[in-house]
Amino acid sequence: MTDRVLRYAGHAVQSVVHVRRGSLATLGARVRSAAPGRAAVLVTDRRVHALHGAAAIRSLRRAGFTVELAIVPRGERAKLPRPLARLWDAFAAAGLERTGVVIALGGGVVGDLAGFAAATWMRGVAWYGVPTTLVAQVDSSIGGKTGIDLAAGKNLAGAFHHPAGVLVDPDLLVTLPARDYRSGLAEVVKVAFATDARMFRALERAAAQLAARDPDAVFRAVRAALAAKARVVTADEREREGGVRTALNFGHTLGHALESATGHRRWRHGEAVAIGMRVAAELSVRAAGLDPGARARLEALLDRLRLPAGLARCPVRRLELAMRMDKKRANGEVRWVLTPRLGHASVPRLISARMVRAALLDAGAAA
Repeated sequence: MTDRVLRYAGHAVQSVVHVRRGSLATLGARVRSAAPGRAAVLVTDRRVHALHGAAAIRSLRRAGFTVELAIVPRGERAKLPRPLARLWDAFAAAGLERTGVVIALGGGVVGDLAGFAAATWMRGVAWYGVPTTLVAQVDSSIGGKTGIDLAAGKNLAGAFHHPAGVLVDPDLLVTLPARDYRSGLAEVVKVAFATDARMFRALERAAAQLAARDPDAVFRAVRAALAAKARVVTADEREREGGVRTALNFGHTLGHALESATGHRRWRHGEAVAIGMRVAAELSVRAAGLDPGARARLEALLDRLRLPAGLARCPVRRLELAMRMDKKRANGEVRWVLTPRLGHASVPRLISARMVRAALLDAGAAA
């Protein structure tokens, strides 16, 4: 299967995204064409390093890079100020200069952390993404959003720092646990329901194959999701007020709150987003004129992909407090990305607290 090459314009950089099955072996050549120097720091976690680290390092060294390894914690606990500081220390120990490159090998957490560390090291060095989870491949690997979590909320400290390039190898998903794979499918559904009705119809037709992890179906879904997001990012790089990129936050107002309210221990990111999409679709029916049939189609697709449906008695007050830290809030009020019709999610809007509370309770939150 030939490369699918996507390009999208970022601030002072054009990111090139290579999508090809079995392409990890070409990493060194890809990075060499995108980065100015030959000094590299490979950032990954222990599990991903055990699975894919040797192949990545071998390819980089074959292309002439000197490679230093930086291991970060697994999961959301890596996206905190202390691991970020330790990563800066690792850059210093490696002698990483402005011509060097940071390579993020892992899921969305590794990409967010490594990208932010690159953005802030010597006021910005190049970085290259190698996403190994479905969430990262279809969503967080492109668009330039990097950052860490604070005690006050998720992704509150960050920077737009676009990768010099991204290598997306769907074959890396073979080692992904089933729950993490299903979590990634939620982000595929999100970009389609929010921005591309044609893609959503294709996902409906391929739901059984995607649930069964058919390699060709997965490749097509990854390729379509990346193309859709690249179009949105090119049109609205910095997610400006009222810009089209805010559509990609469909389901995230509640999704991020659900993650924070449960200490990032109960739900995978995509699972939380799936629940958030269900509630956002219900609010879209109530407040934005979405056809109830479109909401039903979203519910049915999420069900076929075996994504969670309810809030499992999470206290509604805890969710309300967490949503108040959402980045899309205005004047202290929570704003929701809703859609008047499938594929046309709108800019964030204020929704009455009473309506939101009612929707949360209907979705299974505890009063």
